[in-house]
Amino acid sequence: MTARPLAAFRYMTFDVVGTLIDFEGGLISALSQIAADQGVSLDGEEALTHYRAARYMPDALRFPDDLARVYTVIAPKLGLDPAPAHGERLKASVADWQPFADSVEALAALKKTYRLIAMTNAQRWAFEHFNEKLGHPFHAAFTTDDTGTEKPDPAFFQQVFRFVEQEDADKNAILHVAQSQYHDIGISRSLGMTNCWIERRHAQPGYGGTIEPAQFTKPDYHFTSMAGLAAAAEAGAA
Repeated sequence: MTARPLAAFRYMTFDVVGTLIDFEGGLISALSQIAADQGVSLDGEEALTHYRAARYMPDALRFPDDLARVYTVIAPKLGLDPAPAHGERLKASVADWQPFADSVEALAALKKTYRLIAMTNAQRWAFEHFNEKLGHPFHAAFTTDDTGTEKPDPAFFQQVFRFVEQEDADKNAILHVAQSQYHDIGISRSLGMTNCWIERRHAQPGYGGTIEPAQFTKPDYHFTSMAGLAAAAEAGAA
């Protein structure tokens, strides 16, 4: 089945952390700085593996407040001092996490044609930092604080559907854009949305810091960068 043309959509909804903001780079950089101060050499991929396991423990809190707890869990496995002060430092580093190199330009280009909506499992305080770094491109934004839940909970998506309905649209007017198969691509398919997978780890094996899905979902659109999506949208509008 051929995906609908990009020009057919009125909205693009975006996962933020990992799709637009370099979550893995920011996390590894902060952990590396903590490790360097302790005279420890850090393996980034090993750190992501431990992070993924700790992040999805039953007692996990909202992200990124949960990073303080996560640090105390993974520090002994990485040979680091588990003192809570280091965990607070890791959490605070989120304010300095940066967009991927193509995110700002791509969003600015897409904003000319589409209404962009952020859908993030991050808390509002963190999203405000991300939004500023991204150039405030969003028509609307939904955080875990706003929805009271996290993707892949369908209730998160339903709140966005209700929002666009207030603007005389429905989910068929939305292209959902994300890098996480687990949090976004699989659930958006099951809800009948058209989706676009930004495969940020295309040059690396595994799922890094993101939980592996029970099964892979073939997306309607597939790019390895936001620049690829922006170029395709521009070509489709020409």
